[in-house]
Order: sequence, then structure tokens, then C-alpha cells
Amino acid sequence: METVQATVDGKVISIETGRLAKQSNGSVLVTQGKSAVLVTVNSAKPRDGIDFFPLTVDYLEKIYAAGKIPGGFFKRERGMTEREVLTSRFIDRALRPLFPDGYRDETQVTAQVLSADRDYDTDVLAFVGASAAVMISDVPFPAPIAAVRVSRVDGKLIANGTLAEIEAADLNIIVAGSRDALVMVEGGAKQVSEAAVLEALRFGHREITKLIEAQEQLVAKAGKAKRVPPASKRDAELERKIEAMALDRIRAASQKTEKKERYKAFDAIDAEVIAAFVTPFREAKRELGTLAQVEAAQSAGRKLASDVKDILHDLRGRAMREDILDGKPRIDGRSTTDIRKITCSVSELSGAHGSALFTRGETQALVTATLGGKRDEQMIEGLKDTLYRKFFMHYNFLPFSTGEVRPLRAPNRREQGHGALAERAVKMVLPEGEDTPFTIRVVSEILESNGSSSMASVCGGALALMDAGIQIQAPVAGIAMGLITDGKRHAVLSDILGDEDHLGDMDFKVAGSAQGITAIQMDLKIEGLDWAVMEKALEQARQGRLHILKRMAEETADALPGFLPRADLSENAPRIAVVWIKPDRIRDLIGPGGKVIRGIQETTGAKVDVDDSGRCMIFAPNRETLLKCQGMVEEVTQEAEIGRLYVGKVKKITDFGAFVEIFPGTDGLLHISELAERRIAKVEDVCVEGDEVLVKCLDVDPSGKIRLSRRAALAEQIELSRA
Repeated sequence: METVQATVDGKVISIETGRLAKQSNGSVLVTQGKSAVLVTVNSAKPRDGIDFFPLTVDYLEKIYAAGKIPGGFFKRERGMTEREVLTSRFIDRALRPLFPDGYRDETQVTAQVLSADRDYDTDVLAFVGASAAVMISDVPFPAPIAAVRVSRVDGKLIANGTLAEIEAADLNIIVAGSRDALVMVEGGAKQVSEAAVLEALRFGHREITKLIEAQEQLVAKAGKAKRVPPASKRDAELERKIEAMALDRIRAASQKTEKKERYKAFDAIDAEVIAAFVTPFREAKRELGTLAQVEAAQSAGRKLASDVKDILHDLRGRAMREDILDGKPRIDGRSTTDIRKITCSVSELSGAHGSALFTRGETQALVTATLGGKRDEQMIEGLKDTLYRKFFMHYNFLPFSTGEVRPLRAPNRREQGHGALAERAVKMVLPEGEDTPFTIRVVSEILESNGSSSMASVCGGALALMDAGIQIQAPVAGIAMGLITDGKRHAVLSDILGDEDHLGDMDFKVAGSAQGITAIQMDLKIEGLDWAVMEKALEQARQGRLHILKRMAEETADALPGFLPRADLSENAPRIAVVWIKPDRIRDLIGPGGKVIRGIQETTGAKVDVDDSGRCMIFAPNRETLLKCQGMVEEVTQEAEIGRLYVGKVKKITDFGAFVEIFPGTDGLLHISELAERRIAKVEDVCVEGDEVLVKCLDVDPSGKIRLSRRAALAEQIELSRA
């Protein structure tokens, strides 16, 4: 067994190997405080015919890690939670680009949370463990990477802070990198500046190097010899011939501004190249006789077809990249800083509480905002606590958005990740505390996609909320930045297309308001990004974001004057009011067996929720229902006011007086001496049960007992009539 340690911002992280899961290609146990995460990596034998890298990363939180038993009938973990999916994604996105080209062995990385410290998160421990497990295994990987969570609390940067510190932070970013550069960034902030984000990234990278040094020590102690992936066996002569035949035509086709026309031209080129090189081979093999000859020819034919497709794909990338680095226009004719044409509108759907249609080039998002009450909050059985979400955003990407035909399935990891990114960007500008009593669901339906659909969802989400009348702190917009580099020259691209994402070196999404950044996500396909390029990308993204916000304001000037949320909620939206009552009146509102509160809800059609503090939330479908319900709640829970006149009902007669109900659930004593100016022998001479009487509240003692007077009420009434 071997163990190494690193101290990150005062917290000791240990990485151990050789004791658990020893049959795996690589396994480590990463611990910090009471947290422990077991990470394993396994790789299958090579398989023929695979033209991609089949990597699977799974992050799993075991409920027993927090000393809990899962809920539900089966009492075991079922399926992956959204948090597990998102953590799996960010580990995958950092690891995948760093595996060597040509490596095609099926590889699986599994991270299991075995013990959870209530004060600290475990996701970055899983990330560090994934890198360490791969590094000590025989799976080829160039160098260790690591991640830390950087938070800014009261202006001070901290790494891997407590959950309480993360909650209080105005900036919270996961920073991943190698010894020399960043490889992945993901997080959110409360409208902070680009300079603040850059400072946080530099701080995070300094802490990362400590974890990388620890991994290097572990590799020196327990690392295995690495496999050597097969070298590319492409026919150089074939590459030369296809390049001569197709490269110039690919360059010309790349300049077609519409995606469909561009791909139509690419398909025509592909068909001609295949006809020239693959079809003759297929026809020639028909003349072969023996089974062995046929099988060998079929295998060679498949490889030839695969090689031809790969060469054509690489030529597209080469044409695009060389043109951009040479200063020529991008594939749709734009410069590196140009933003595609933007159109947008609100109130697209008459039945929705808020809606917006946002179109940028060939990317289009239809976004809705729906308002609900407390009962609509999403309950999440977390590893440590049960959480309730008041705001959530969902992203749907159906195949028609790219003109494709595919079976419809449940939202995949990509859709969940894009929704979470857009949610993070918009959530940072929502009103806080009592200013946002609603549960809010935003849904983005991607109708067209050619790059940056998640950032279109951010723009549409902000507009939909403004259309619904939610008083967000500021409008937000998002932009996806790209990068083309040959190691010496760099070109940062604003508002990238799908092809520029696929064939480029970076997908860097930045969202925020005019005041600052609210969400950031960076994925690289190269080994790292230097600081000068990062700084340029952030500034270029800021300029692009301001342009998008300006166009959004111009496009919605009539519907949203001043680019401000609507002053009132949509006429379709429900209404919410908060009424505070004294805690000792809660029982009066609820009534025996819930009779009173249930009666109010059935009578009005509203929903009423009250907590132990006396906070009573009323959720109604319209304003009229809200006011009616609010009046009934206040009537049931009101307090007797000394000196005030009430018309009450006699509930009970006694020898010494009558008990009068001055409002529902509240009785006071009307003593026989207070019935009239003259002496009364019997209470029944003045009133009987069921009579309505005018009374005045004389006193309320500390125990809540109320003393009433009919005599004083009549006297005051006479005085008022004389006046």
C-alpha cells in the first residue's frame, strides 16, 4: 500500500492505492476529513472496427456514506441523480481530450463516495482520484491533472471551502488543470468582473500544482508501465490523392453561409471521393474466390472506407483552421469577433406565464417560464440533507433541431448539463428572499441548433422571466467562444458555429449581465490554455455579451420598455401573498383535524401553507381568489384590539355573563355587569344564545383572555350619533 498527501489551502488530501479494488487497472482512495472516495479505472481489450474512444465516467454517491437509508419502497439507490450526472460530466470533459489519438480501448472510470463529511463536498476529490487512478494504471495518459473548487467569500479567495462558505460566496468555480495550464473550468458567480474570475483561476491553478505533485509521487511509487496505442496506419499516398482531389473544393464549400447548403456540398464531395477510391475496390473484390480471400478483402474494404471518411473529415478541419489562422473569413463569412444576426420576441405563447423566442443565426430557442407555489418545489434527497429547489431550468434538444431522425429518449447527460449551465447563469440574477415567493420552472425547447444552444437558452430564459413579471436584478445573455491554434498562432472566435466547436480547440461559454459574469464553462481539446489567451477570450466574450444584450433590448423595446421586467405578473400567472400570524394562532388557522384551513381552501380555491414561525403563504390562481383567501385567513387569525367595537355572536350563557364570539375562533367574556347601564338580574333578559350583540373590547390579559362590554359599546355608539 502506498499513500501520498497534499495540503490545499490548509486541508490535507490523501491519495492511497494498493489496499482496495486491487483487480482494477488502477484504483485509489482519496480522503479529506471524514470524506472518502474510491476511484477505479478499467480498460477492456482492443476491439476491431471502433472509430471513436469509448470512455465512460460514472460518479456515484452511496447514501450510506452519510449514515442514511434511502427513501422509497426499495430502500436502495436507484438511477443517477442530476448531481451525479453533472459531476460525471465534468470529470469526463476534462479527461477525454487528453487520452492519446488512436487509443480506442473501451475505458471506464468509476468514482464511489464511500464516506461523506457533512461540511465538505466530494466532487473535486473524485476528480483528483480519477486522474490518479488513470495515472497509476497501464492506460495511456500524458500527465496528471487535478481540480479545486475556488470560492470568494467577503473578497477572500479560498480553495475547497466548506459548504457554508460555498453558500456564502459570490463566486464559486471548479478549476481543473495540468502543471502548466488550465484544461477545464466550470462555475457561477453573482455578476463579478472578468478580472475577478481571472484572479480566481490563477489562484486555483496554484493550488492544483500541489495535487499534481502528489500524484507524481504516487506514480513513482506504484505506477504501471503504460500501454502503447497503435500508431496511425493511413496510406500516405491515399491521403495525398484525396487532398489533391478534394481540398480546394472543401475550402469553397466551407464558405457557404447556410448549414444545409454547406453540408449538401460536403456530401457531394464525399460521394465523389468514395466513388473514386472505395467503389472500385468493392467491385474488384467480387472476383475473389476463397472465403479467406473474401473476408480479408472485406476487412480491407472497411478500413479503406473508414480511412477515406477520416481523411475527408480532417481536410474539413484543416481547411477551416488554416483559413482562420491566415486571417480569412470564417466558414460562414464572419470575422473572429462578429456575432450572428439576432432576433427575439416575448409573449410568444398566450397560455404561458412568460415566454420568449430567441434566434441567433441558425440556433433558435423557445423558452417558457412557469410560476408555482411552495408545493411545486422540487424535493431532492441529497447525500447529506433533503433539499428543496425553488428554481429549476430544463433544456430539451430533440432531433428535429438539427434536421435528424432519431428515437426520442429521456434527457441525456448533455441535455442535463446544458440545462444546469443555463440555470446557473439565470439563477444568479433572480430576486432574493421574500422578493421571490414563487417556485419557478424555465424550459428551453431548442427548435434549431447550429452552435451555442445553451447560451441561447440563457438569453431566452432571461426574456421569459421578464415577460412573466419576475423582477430579475438584470438581464443576462450568454456567448460561446472558440479557439483555433497551431501552437504559435491563436485565433479566438466569438459566437461559434457547431462546426467550429467540433473542429476547433475550445468551447468556452460565458454568461452574465452588463455588470459581470454569472456562469462560465470551458472545455478544451488541447492539453491546456495559456493565460494570455484566457484573458483575451474573457474580454472578447464580454464585448460579445454586451452586443447581445443591446440587441435583445432593441428587439424587445416595445414589449419591455427600458429593457425591464413587466411591472405586473402575467394575467395567466398565479398570485402569492405572505401573511404573518402569531405562532399561537396557528392552531386556530388549522382547526381541529385541519378543518378550518381545509375549509378556507375549498371555499376559495387557493392553497394555504403555514410553517411553525407563523409565515402563512397563500397561492391562488388569480387576484380575486387571493384577496378572498387572504381576508379569510386574517379573519380567523386576527387579534382582539382594545377599544375596538365588534359585532359578535353569543355562543354560551352562564350565571355571570355570556361568552361572545367576536370573530371566528375567538371568544370573549361579556360579564353580566357590562350588559347594560342598569342592573340585570338574568343574562337572558338581554340576550340568548345565537343573538348578535355589539360589544367593545375592554382588555386582553397576558394569557389572551378577552373582556367585553355591551354597556360601553352602546355608550360609544350614542356619542358617535350625537357627533
